[in-house]
Amino acid sequence: MQLQQAPSFQGLSTIRDFIRWAYSRFNQADLFYGHGADNSWDEAVHLVLQSLALPWDIEQPLFDCHLTDDEKQHVASLIHQRIEQRTPTAYLVNQAWFCGLPFYVDERVLVPRSPIAELINNQFRPWLVANSVDRVLDLCAGSGCIGIASAYAFPDAQVDIVDISTDALQVATVNVDQHELNHRVSLVQSDLYQALSQQRYQLIVSNPPYVDAEDMADMPAEFHHEPALGLEAGADGLDLAKHILAKAADYLTDDGLLVVEVGNSQWALEEQFPQVPFTWVEFEQGGHGVFVLSAADCKQYQPVFQAILPE
Repeated sequence: MQLQQAPSFQGLSTIRDFIRWAYSRFNQADLFYGHGADNSWDEAVHLVLQSLALPWDIEQPLFDCHLTDDEKQHVASLIHQRIEQRTPTAYLVNQAWFCGLPFYVDERVLVPRSPIAELINNQFRPWLVANSVDRVLDLCAGSGCIGIASAYAFPDAQVDIVDISTDALQVATVNVDQHELNHRVSLVQSDLYQALSQQRYQLIVSNPPYVDAEDMADMPAEFHHEPALGLEAGADGLDLAKHILAKAADYLTDDGLLVVEVGNSQWALEEQFPQVPFTWVEFEQGGHGVFVLSAADCKQYQPVFQAILPE
């Protein structure tokens, strides 16, 4: 899509001016917010401050600082792209926040937004004892945000970050380097468990693709900037989740925990496995479709999970 000529920003000078201008233009454009911000004001603040390499908590007097001509052109160009191309702000500024931590992102990975962040911040209580966790597996890791944040939550744990996409692992490598966690976080290219050794984990956590065919067709334009590999999961949205369930018992310790996000596909999962005692997490900060399952239950119902997989 060819960009139209950006509208004039003559008369705008300060950071405050550009935030207000972005806010107005976003409201006029009827954008979708679901990649870090949930409203036009936060989106405007995020885009302008991050594009200028400024922190969220700048002091009020700085809002009245004047931008250079180059900075004006840069900020205006990003605002224009956000509107005309519907590009998520995180891709425009190459940064997203997850668990209060910054992560590099681009269009090779999904923009981090999982409610699993709340579980990580709470060290997966009450289901885990934090000081007992020495190995964590992040399946379908994308940018690596869940695995890296888990490494902060469990400072004595080794973390394996796994993804089938070499592009995603390149982004995750950038983030592991930036957070200086190379000594505790390993990256593995694998189709789910396929390339893993017989290591067992106290925690397996996954935010796999889970968008079903109907939802995929109805998604706002912003989502089409994200890699389809990270979203699509068949007619019922459970193609990967069912494979994760089928082998989880083989990779969990006896006291281990499986945590998987399936979003709106929660109802399809419950319908297919009505006998399985999934615990669906209730989030204080919003979000749904994340289940918790103990290693014992993964083992007990493994034949049920395996029976439904295609030959």
